[in-house]
Parts: sequence; C-alpha cells; structure tokens
Amino acid sequence: MATGADQAVGFGLLGFSLSLFTYYTIWVIVLPFVDSDHVIHSYFLPREYSVILPGVAALILLLFVGTFIGVVTWKNRKPKKVD
Repeated sequence: MATGADQAVGFGLLGFSLSLFTYYTIWVIVLPFVDSDHVIHSYFLPREYSVILPGVAALILLLFVGTFIGVVTWKNRKPKKVD
C-alpha cells in the first residue's frame, strides 16, 4: 500500500504532467487558429520552440536511457574464466 508521501508525489507528478500536456496542446493545436495579435499569444513561447523543445527533451531522454543501459551492462559483466 502506498504511503501518504508516495501519494503526494504521485499526485504532484500527475498534476505537472497534466498541466504540461494542456499547455502544449493549446500551444500547438489551438493557437494557430487564434489571431496573432490576441493577448493569449503573450503567454506562450514562439512557435519554433514547439518543435525544438520536444526534440531536445527526446535527445536528453535517449541519453539518460543509453547511459543507464550502459552502466547496467558494464556492472553485470562477468569476468572470463581461466581454465
């Protein structure tokens, strides 16, 4: 059973993910249909970043996953047996 701290962290991560998803969805899907001089555009980054930021995040994720796999395989190597 999860403790109160685990649930708080889980709800925090869920809230962060939901807010990030909502921000990105509005930024990429809704904003192109709103006039460019509308005040809502001041709350969002320029459109170029909608492609750059996820690309950089994907590269960082691949770097961390590759590093983790490399460290795990390096530590699990067995020495060669000499007969």
